[in-house]
Amino acid sequence: MSITQQYLLDTYRARRLGEPAPPAPGAHDWQLVRELGDHRAFRAVVAGRPARGRLRTALSRWAYRRPRPSC
Repeated sequence: MSITQQYLLDTYRARRLGEPAPPAPGAHDWQLVRELGDHRAFRAVVAGRPARGRLRTALSRWAYRRPRPSC
């Protein structure tokens, strides 16, 4: 059974029982992505690392590093 079929079945059951319809599949995906980011920032702070800007800092260090002197 696909997600769409399950959603339609749940909607049908809810309508027959007079309950509110369930949320559509994918309705809360962005909220989940934001919560995962918040959780990662929290874990970074607890571990003693900076919570924001880690990727940009690492990329700028890599992009602007000085070439090694050749011997």
